Amino acid sequence: MILTLHTRRRMVNVVALALSGAATAIGLLFLGWILWVTLKNGISALNLQLFTRISAYGAEGGLANAIVGSVFMDLLALLLCVPIGVLAGVFLGEYANRSKLGSTIRFLNDILLSAPSIVLGLFVYVIVVVPSSQLTGGAVSFSGVAGAIALALIGLPVIVRTTDEMLQLVPNTLREAALSLGVPQWKLTLQVLMRVAASGIVTGVLLALARLAGETAPLLFTAFGNNFMTLNPLDATASIPVTIYQYTNDPNPAMHAIAWAGALLITLLVLALSLLARSYLKRNRITYD
Repeated sequence: MILTLHTRRRMVNVVALALSGAATAIGLLFLGWILWVTLKNGISALNLQLFTRISAYGAEGGLANAIVGSVFMDLLALLLCVPIGVLAGVFLGEYANRSKLGSTIRFLNDILLSAPSIVLGLFVYVIVVVPSSQLTGGAVSFSGVAGAIALALIGLPVIVRTTDEMLQLVPNTLREAALSLGVPQWKLTLQVLMRVAASGIVTGVLLALARLAGETAPLLFTAFGNNFMTLNPLDATASIPVTIYQYTNDPNPAMHAIAWAGALLITLLVLALSLLARSYLKRNRITYD
């Protein structure tokens, strides 16, 4: 029996859809499994003590110092990487879009985007932590600032890539209309293009923050950790991911429960940021339409 071309294409389409659906179902199954295990183990330790006590109390402690340290380093990292990332993205999208220099920068940015976070942590350890300890003549100077610099290097390529792509999605008719009216390039970029692409850029910043919130490896070499509350950015600083790592290595089950609660907090934060990004992007798309 000879199958017609139309029949063969339908069969291939059905098989492809079935395989795609199966792959999606498997991915969602494992994702749901991870979320369920995290929720089941973390909800029992999610109480007021978790937010009011520091990790120095051990099994009777909480994550107050880790929460404060994570918020400080994440916000400082955004303060460092957002202006640089947006400006670099604008340069790529508007001034070096089709040049050889732009292609080279995009290639290097993609390498930085895919670089393991532990490599970036070691890089900051070599250029920031070690020299600072040599200047003071003391022990290795882990600090919250070093941790924020490492996180900024992780978030920077995400923001550069997002800004570049959002500007490239802006219709050229807007550029042509503004330039035909005599609007200078800098005013076109700031007052027209950036307004149109603002929702996508903000979404990229929120997604970068969601990634930074769960990074552990770079902080082990930069901020290191601290069992006590500290507001000095030049001291070793606690963070939720590093505290989770330390607690999971402890044989005490109570410490494991606190670690699960910390993992649940990060999961809820990433979920909230993702929903906020989607909501903001959707609302602004409707506005521009």
